[in-house]
Amino acid sequence: MDILVINGPNLNMLGIRQPEIYGHTTYDGLVSMIQAEAEELGVQVSFFQSNHEGALVDAIQQAYFDKVDGIVINPGAYTHTSVALLDAVKAVSIPAVEVHISDPDSREEFRHVSYIRAACIATVKGRGLEGYLEALRLLAEG
Repeated sequence: MDILVINGPNLNMLGIRQPEIYGHTTYDGLVSMIQAEAEELGVQVSFFQSNHEGALVDAIQQAYFDKVDGIVINPGAYTHTSVALLDAVKAVSIPAVEVHISDPDSREEFRHVSYIRAACIATVKGRGLEGYLEALRLLAEG
């Protein structure tokens, strides 16, 4: 099984950006954590991060051509604004799990809306970086 982990804007700044919300682990630390879990689950995992909406859409579309079996996606701020990401996930019909480190529903009102959620099989929110591992397990266990 091949799983693509996609991270949107500002997630490359983990460990620096608002550590009181997102923690002190860096993006590289997150990648290592996910790789260890993937190895334990016996799945292949690849990563993509961009601060640009179109690049995220391209990565989702490329996942179709690469025959990826599942997508873990944290769209960052695009969660609340991007119909393009929603449409891309719908277009490829690859099972996707939406992940948020914090719980957007307990934050500012504008963060309560998730466009991409309608195309995902599950949402994991407010579980810190552990949420990525939970999403990986959801996809691996099918």
